[in-house]
Amino acid sequence: VQLQASGGGLVQAGGSLRLSCAASGSIFRLNAMGWYRQAPGKQRELVAESDSGTMLTGPSTKYADSVKGRFTISRDDAKNTVYLQMVSLKPEDIAVYYCNAEISQRPYDDRTDYWGKGTQVTVSS
Repeated sequence: VQLQASGGGLVQAGGSLRLSCAASGSIFRLNAMGWYRQAPGKQRELVAESDSGTMLTGPSTKYADSVKGRFTISRDDAKNTVYLQMVSLKPEDIAVYYCNAEISQRPYDDRTDYWGKGTQVTVSS
């Protein structure tokens, strides 16, 4: 399984960017897809996640408090792709953004974590 992320770049404060991440390879089920970020000198943190859940729990999304109302995660399961729409970007959003996917490769497999290479997001003030 490979995750290919794209869409990072340089934007002015208040601007917008859209990140994309496509999963390819042997995939039976995309359980969850999400975005993490790591700023210089800081630990990697969850930005947003979209989980397809189970028949009992249903789908869910979660966001870091710092991005709520500004970032929106969405996914296209037909394309095995997750998106992160980021608006009202701030200098504190500067980080390397990593795509993450929890994938089952066979019907009764547990979830396995996969990571994409990071994409840099820079916000100028």
